[in-house]
Amino acid sequence: MPQEKSNKKPSSLKASSKKATPSKGKKNLDVKFSRVGSKVVRRTNASGLSVSPLNKTQNKIHLSPSALKEWGEMSHDGWRTFRIMSEFVTGFDKLSEVGPAVTIFGSARIKETDPFYKLTVHLAKLLVKEGFAVITGGGPGIMEAGNRGAHESNGASVGLNIKLPFEQKSNPYVDPDKSITFKYFFARKAMFMKYSQALIVMPGGYGTLDELTEALTLIQTQKITMFPVILVGKTFWSGLIHWIKKVLIEEKSYVGVNDFDFVSVVDSPEEALKVIKEFYPDGNYLPNF
Repeated sequence: MPQEKSNKKPSSLKASSKKATPSKGKKNLDVKFSRVGSKVVRRTNASGLSVSPLNKTQNKIHLSPSALKEWGEMSHDGWRTFRIMSEFVTGFDKLSEVGPAVTIFGSARIKETDPFYKLTVHLAKLLVKEGFAVITGGGPGIMEAGNRGAHESNGASVGLNIKLPFEQKSNPYVDPDKSITFKYFFARKAMFMKYSQALIVMPGGYGTLDELTEALTLIQTQKITMFPVILVGKTFWSGLIHWIKKVLIEEKSYVGVNDFDFVSVVDSPEEALKVIKEFYPDGNYLPNF
């Protein structure tokens, strides 16, 4: 019998060469970095390179001999306690002698020509005139501007530096007897939070946001006594403030309605100083914990 002709048209070469659309849930992740041993490397084709999953029959993580050695050496971590302890002791000893102080946070990348640099110098001078010491992270940018204003006004200029592989080095305006270099961020942040009667937050990046949210969390959870947190630069901070108020507070209720009341947003050094003076009408300044 003659074979029936099929009504199906043969697939064209163009159609067969089309890339298959990835099924839902199996899209390649945009992983930009990989860690190989102790080294982190940038992937050359991040968007098209995916990490292979473990074999279905594999139910254990297999570590290389070098990795096993590193995990084994962690058994000595207890000795690190003495280094951590020394940073707290040094910080407590030096900062307890400073007296009432205000900490200024902000970007290390801001240059001397930036308006916020000049504004920070002026702000620090006003704080010294009111009898405050000025505490910064001791590095460049906004930190340098804060220490510079204090130094030029003959006030106490404190720098709490941190060891980093880039960016951070002590600026020349920190008082030599009030300069401390930390290895651990958590020890350094404890000093900021304990000895500051106010936090003034200038525009900055990840580090600035980390220090800001640390303060907000400690005050919200009542781990430290409430003090004013002042954001300088209404335009710069407007997006973050809108997200906190509209999303975190109003829409999601992830943050209490009163948990942002101790935060002020200003545009000038004079406004920042006014917030501090109104928060402490009797001038009774004490450590926060």
